[in-house]
Amino acid sequence: MRLLVTGGAGFIGSNFTRYLLERYPDYHVINLDKLTYAGNLENLSGLAGNPRHEFIQGDICDPKPVLAIIERGVDAVINFAAESHVDRSILAAAEFVQTNIHGTLNLLEAARKSKVQRFVQISTDEVYGSLGASGAFTELSPIAPNSPYAASKASADLLVRSYHRTHGFPGLVTRCSNNYGPYQFPEKLIPLLITNALADLPLPIYGDGLYVRDWIHVRDHCCAIDAVLHHGQVGEVYNIGARQEMPNIAIAQLILKTLGKSEALITYVKDRPGHDRRYAIDSSKIERILAWRAHIPFNDGMLNTIEWYRRNTSWVEHVRSGEYLTYYERMYQQRQRTLSEL
Repeated sequence: MRLLVTGGAGFIGSNFTRYLLERYPDYHVINLDKLTYAGNLENLSGLAGNPRHEFIQGDICDPKPVLAIIERGVDAVINFAAESHVDRSILAAAEFVQTNIHGTLNLLEAARKSKVQRFVQISTDEVYGSLGASGAFTELSPIAPNSPYAASKASADLLVRSYHRTHGFPGLVTRCSNNYGPYQFPEKLIPLLITNALADLPLPIYGDGLYVRDWIHVRDHCCAIDAVLHHGQVGEVYNIGARQEMPNIAIAQLILKTLGKSEALITYVKDRPGHDRRYAIDSSKIERILAWRAHIPFNDGMLNTIEWYRRNTSWVEHVRSGEYLTYYERMYQQRQRTLSEL
């Protein structure tokens, strides 16, 4: 099977690429990533010589090369490529509209013309908006995004739905809760708190610290996407969650306790606009229909994640300095083709 993984040098995309190559020895993965600040080729270390992994630097917003890649023969597309940071979307919404909406549209058109067998759109629970103190989002919950990021992802989801209804296109959508694990860019909450704690820097916590998210280890998320890719019903949406809700302040306290650091490092900062109070995912549908379930307990996953960041300080230093944007790009350009050569 030949798969196109877009955004495959990002956090979840790189973990999924590794997962596919480990689990399916006869699969070939074409990995397309623009290599913006969040696309880090160091996330793919060890794969440059793998004959079943082909990296191509390029932008899903560029329709001609996207079509050229898919026309070479792709059985399925898994679209991780996205601008994904809420704070950045508040400051520069246009970039999110361009990548998350227009980029998805380009992929849909190319996949439709080439008669791709499966198209999995990786979305987010943030499209549902905010929850009160009880309840959980289901696939039938209304879409009510509260940030430009969430609105752009919701728009992409609706494009996938429209292509299925209009063209009979084999599109599926997954909406997952907050991920954590190795290779996550340290602007996100958990890696930011871990790396700051390791360096004895302040741990910034928005507002009162009681914003709640349902946390899932990225490996469990990869297993869920695998189930949807191979066995999901086209046209359907699948929520993915671990039923592991945790307020931000409790995560900071857990990290500090694990590392033997003082809670004096916790620093409360001004809340961001449109901050959703609580997310919770009801993943009953995927559990019932596709026999998937999250298996990694939060405390175990956090211990492994903290240890990964402790062992990979050079990765953290490269990411925070921006060094990887030049060094690793040069390294890969010596071995891989770019879109201009297609």
